[in-house]
Amino acid sequence: MDSKVKLYLERAENEFRLAKAMFNLSGIEEIKVQLEANPKDTFYSAVISHCYYAVFYCAKASLLIKGVETKAPEVHKKTLEEFKRIFVDTGKLDVELLKIYRKMIVRADELLGILKHEKWKRGHFTYHTIAQANIEPAKESIENAKKFLINIKEVIKK
Repeated sequence: MDSKVKLYLERAENEFRLAKAMFNLSGIEEIKVQLEANPKDTFYSAVISHCYYAVFYCAKASLLIKGVETKAPEVHKKTLEEFKRIFVDTGKLDVELLKIYRKMIVRADELLGILKHEKWKRGHFTYHTIAQANIEPAKESIENAKKFLINIKEVIKK
């Protein structure tokens, strides 16, 4: 396996582990106190963004296997478009993975501003200023990122 592919997969797995850890930490007040955080704090928004980056780095790794490297500017948009073109439009991967990827990028954009002026993303998700309200999107993000990573790792192994 190419070292760059390996690096992106390691980054994806690290982002995913971090997302799960932050999700779990959100419910454990004693540890938050030990870390000098407010016991009422939750980290669900961070879970969502780390899950997105797990998917993003996994997508970049899968594209590198096919000889495609996306770069700035608009690296997030380009990566999504190339992933669709190379894997979904050709039938190599199920459209469900593209739906997961799109959902993840929309959620991350709501939090991080990754995309600018993308018409397809508008109105899909609204995040609440009360962090606890993001628990369900965070849970779903973990499930979706896990599914995406498992499927892409299989593609890369082939």
